[in-house]
Amino acid sequence: MNAAFNFVRVFTLGRINKQYSGDDDLTDRFKAVERILDINLDVLTSSYREEEMGRFLSLSRVEKTLLNILKKTSSYFNYLLAGALVMVAFFAVGLFGYDVYLLLSREISIEQGILTVLGSLLILWAAIELIHEEMKNLRGGSFALEAFIALAIAALIRKILIFSLSPAKPMDVLLYGALVLCLAISYWLIVQRIKPMKR
Repeated sequence: MNAAFNFVRVFTLGRINKQYSGDDDLTDRFKAVERILDINLDVLTSSYREEEMGRFLSLSRVEKTLLNILKKTSSYFNYLLAGALVMVAFFAVGLFGYDVYLLLSREISIEQGILTVLGSLLILWAAIELIHEEMKNLRGGSFALEAFIALAIAALIRKILIFSLSPAKPMDVLLYGALVLCLAISYWLIVQRIKPMKR
């Protein structure tokens, strides 16, 4: 609503400037129109606030108490989720370090070690993205389902990188590839739906 009023303000002031550009009282006209627009904006904003407050005040005492409990519980679980994501990121760092150790100690082949390290980096990257999205959520943003899908895709790609070195499991590689394709389509659909909403 504020953005719409800004368009109205710019349009109205532009029309006044165009029609009364040579008048001495042009500044007074600008001030008068801006006051009128501010009064209208205040009335509309107050109406929206009264509507929201009316919905809240119409609730019974039990409903208000239950609503407050649910809000607090939801915030606690969000903080718990944020802590769990940080823990997952630390485990991903540990996994990356362990894979590097296996590569340097020659306990696995160089090809398998490099692919395993790349897979661990993918998981670490996805965990960091989840932490960023959860921080946005704690600040009032929306739930980022696409970040969780990205983490699942990263984990499956890591599996594919490892299984691709094993000729005895071609069906597993195909199955994981199909899962990655389905998740990628879901991710694309979610992102395409979010783009118009941000505009």
